[in-house]
Amino acid sequence: MDTIRLNIDRALNAVTREQVFAFESSVTKSLEALHSGSGAGSDFLGWLHLPSSITKDALEEIEDAAAALRARCEFVVVTGIGGSYLGTKAVADALNSSFDWLQRERYNPVLLYAGHNIGEDYLYELTGLLKGKSFGIIHISKSGTTTEPALAFRILKKQMEKAVGKKAARKRIIAVTDQARGALRTLAVQEGYRTFVIPDDIGGRFSVLTPAGLLPLAVAGVNIRQLVAGAVSMEKATGVETPFAENIAALYAATRNALYAAGKKIEILAGFHPKLHYIGEWWKQLYGESEGKEHKGIFPASVDFTTDLHSLGQWMQEGERTIFETVISVENPDHKVRVPADEADLDGLNYLAGKRVDEVNRMAELGTQLAHVDGGVPNIRITLPEVNARYIGQLLYFFEKACGISGYVLGVNPFDQPGVEAYKKNMFALLKKPGYEKDSAAISARL
Repeated sequence: MDTIRLNIDRALNAVTREQVFAFESSVTKSLEALHSGSGAGSDFLGWLHLPSSITKDALEEIEDAAAALRARCEFVVVTGIGGSYLGTKAVADALNSSFDWLQRERYNPVLLYAGHNIGEDYLYELTGLLKGKSFGIIHISKSGTTTEPALAFRILKKQMEKAVGKKAARKRIIAVTDQARGALRTLAVQEGYRTFVIPDDIGGRFSVLTPAGLLPLAVAGVNIRQLVAGAVSMEKATGVETPFAENIAALYAATRNALYAAGKKIEILAGFHPKLHYIGEWWKQLYGESEGKEHKGIFPASVDFTTDLHSLGQWMQEGERTIFETVISVENPDHKVRVPADEADLDGLNYLAGKRVDEVNRMAELGTQLAHVDGGVPNIRITLPEVNARYIGQLLYFFEKACGISGYVLGVNPFDQPGVEAYKKNMFALLKKPGYEKDSAAISARL
């Protein structure tokens, strides 16, 4: 079975291979710290061996719950924020038809998302769409009190209960939450919701292979067994027993840290396959929330090519040379579309007649890579043989493993997010949430 591949050759215009391999010792120590649990944040390492620990019975239970929702619902709303929805959105978009939601004859419910923003217009339009429709809810929250998803869930729950009654609503709501505590666990017990557990030792941005991701993905028709199998294969390939030069997670972590040391402060994840857009969004949270601490960390950004070559292309080619580029390249798209000939040839495209659209895209990819490298932008390439559940599973685990290693090399705890709490404290004080009254006057005075 083939696997995703890493190529750093075109990053060596900014750093030498020797400079990359100079990180071998710190990367190896970081990898060992992950596996021994001796590094910072070791109480959040449940993701490390998660793929290989998922049992057949666990997958069957998830598939059974998904089948129940599929049988009852036209739409299933996933209420969650950050890692509680981004992984699902990334995988579902990558593996399903770009226009699945528009097709009249669908085999799977349409996944919708709520609780990932505080948009009044968004919620108004969502609840309007769901009027008269059969829908379900997968509510994802360890605590049940995170503002954005809790707010959305309260509104959607009331709408569902008004439409079908509380008894029927119980069969259309599934809670993915803490095993024993928290507001959502309490509510689920009181209401009799079916529940799944997010393990205590797995943070949200590493949770895509827990029921937080696997349940909605199974609802959407994704082959979660192949997704997990891909992650299992990458778990084995990036273990401590794999030599540094053959361990693609270790080599990626070393290369990006060598580039960071050389003054490349921004990493741009670029994809030439439109369906991978939300992989970039998921990746930005994973690396931004894991590494951006103590005034350190590579800033993660993402672009969709060739689209963004017509907007950001100029800056990337000739702007400040503080960036490097990691490109996700897909060898074999699912479908074949050829460029037709045209007798008038007014658009001048007859030189492409008979060629596959993917050949045009591939030459754009190679041309962009060469231009950016010539322009002083180091280029790392990650190649997927094709976009399927197995390779996406490999990609997700590869990025997670490299992130843990890279954070330790950087000298931060990659598994906490203390900075996220700052806005919450101010928001709660401004809203006069109980317990925050003493801060309200001081914060209001600053406005």
